[in-house]
Amino acid sequence: MRQTGALIHVTILDQGSEPAVVARFTEAFAERGNLWFFACPQNSGVGAGRNLLTSLGHGRIIVALDNDATFQSDTTVAAALTAFDLTPELGALGFKILAKNGIDLDASSWGYPASLLSRAHDCFTSTTFVGAGHAIRRTAWQAAGGYDPGLFFTWEEYDFCLRAIAAGWTVRYDGSISVIHKVAAENRLAWNGARTRLSMRNRLLVARKWRTSWLALLPRIGLYLWRASLKGRPGAACLGLIDAIRQDHVLPKQTMPGRLRDYLSRHDRAHRGKPVQGIRALTIRLKRPPPHPSASG
Repeated sequence: MRQTGALIHVTILDQGSEPAVVARFTEAFAERGNLWFFACPQNSGVGAGRNLLTSLGHGRIIVALDNDATFQSDTTVAAALTAFDLTPELGALGFKILAKNGIDLDASSWGYPASLLSRAHDCFTSTTFVGAGHAIRRTAWQAAGGYDPGLFFTWEEYDFCLRAIAAGWTVRYDGSISVIHKVAAENRLAWNGARTRLSMRNRLLVARKWRTSWLALLPRIGLYLWRASLKGRPGAACLGLIDAIRQDHVLPKQTMPGRLRDYLSRHDRAHRGKPVQGIRALTIRLKRPPPHPSASG
C-alpha cells in the first residue's frame, strides 16, 4: 500500500486460516479503498491461488509477493512497470530475493544456474523466476494459460515460463529490483516429506508435457534420487517418481517448438556446463554447512 509512482490495486487471498484470523484481516482491511481481501477454507496450492487472484484483477502488470516477503523500497512496483514498458516482448520478470536482513542474497531462493550467482545484482535473460517476488504481463499470463493448478507447489513458475516462452514471450531476472524474504515457517512444506515428493513428481511431469522421453529423463531421475538419498529422503523421492508415472497417461502433451528448444539452450543449458561439473557443484553445496539463521532468514 506504500508503493509510489504507480496506480495499483492490492488483492490478497487467504488459504485455510482459522476463522478468527480471517476476521482479524477483514477488520484490518475494512477501510482500504484499493484493496480486496478474499478467503477460502482450504489451501488450494500456489498455482490455483495465483490463478484465482489474477483472474479477479485487471491491471496490465501482475506483481506478486509471497506471504513472507516484502518490497525492499516504496518504488519497487514502479521500477518493475518501467522494465515492462522498456521491453515489449517481456512476459515475466523475476526480482532479486534478499534474506531477512535486507542485505544478503537469499541463497535458498536462487532459482537459476549456479554459474549466474556472480550476476545476482545484474540483469539476464532466464527461463524461470522465483515466485517470492516477481511480475507478469497480463497478456503473457493469458497467452500461456496461467499456472497449472495440478502441480500444487514447486516448479509451477518454470512450467508457466515454458509455455510463455513457447508463445513468443521472454523471461528476465532483474537484480536491481528486490524483495526481502522472511521465510515464514508456518505450515511450510518440509523438504523431508511432501516438498521432496512434489519436487520430484512435478519436475518429471513438466518435462513429460513436452514429450521428453522417460529414457531421456533417466539421468535426471538418478540425480534426484541420489540427492534425496544424501539428504536422507530417498523414500519421498521414490513416491514422487511413482506419482509421476501414474499421472503420465492422463497428462496433456505437446511437441516442444524450435523457439523454446533454442531458448532453453541459450539461456539455461549454456550456463550449466557439463553434467559432471553439475554433480560436483551439487556435492559441494550439500557438504557446505547451513547458513546461520540470522543470515538466511
